[in-house]
Amino acid sequence: MSRIDESRPFLPVNIAVLTVSDTRKLEDDKSGAKLEELLTADGHTLAGREIVKDDAAAIVERLKAYIADPEIDVVLTTGGTGVTGRDVTPEAFKAVMEKEIEGFGELFRWLSYDKIGTSTMQSRALGGVANGTYLFALPGSPGACRDAWQGILHYQLDARLRPCNLVELMPRLKERLIPKVLSNDP
Repeated sequence: MSRIDESRPFLPVNIAVLTVSDTRKLEDDKSGAKLEELLTADGHTLAGREIVKDDAAAIVERLKAYIADPEIDVVLTTGGTGVTGRDVTPEAFKAVMEKEIEGFGELFRWLSYDKIGTSTMQSRALGGVANGTYLFALPGSPGACRDAWQGILHYQLDARLRPCNLVELMPRLKERLIPKVLSNDP
C-alpha cells in the first residue's frame, strides 16, 4: 500500500492549468479554478492558467508551448475528453505525447465508477509524457477534477509517496527522448 514518508522533503512542482472550452472565460471557469485551488493548497506552484477553444490545432499549439517551457513540470487540462464531435483533447494529446501513461485513465475511470457508475466509460481522461513534461487530460466538471486530484495526482505528484511517485522520475524523463514533440506537425 502507498504511504507518505514524512522523513522525505516535499518538492513542489510547477503546474499549468489549461481549460478546453468554447464557452468558458476565466471568471466562470469552475474546473480550472478547482484545480488551481487544489494544487496550490497542496503546496505546488501554479505556472499558468488559460482557456483554449475546443480545437485540436489550438490545443496542440498551447500544449507545445507549455512542453517547451522548462519552468513547467506538469500540464493539467480540463474539458474535451468526452465522445462528442467537439471533444478533441485526447487527439491533441496523442499528437504531442511521446509516451502514454495508460494507468492514469484506467485509475481515473475506476475511481469515477463509484460516483457515476457506468457513465464513466464516456470519459477519455488520459495521461502522458512529452519532452520531460507530464500531461494529464481531465474531464470538464469540477467534481471530476477534484476526484482526479484527490484520488491520484495529490499522491503521485508528492515526492514523499512510497513506494514510488512521478516526481522522483522527473530527472529521467528525457532519457532517449523521442523528438516527436519537437516537430511542427499537429
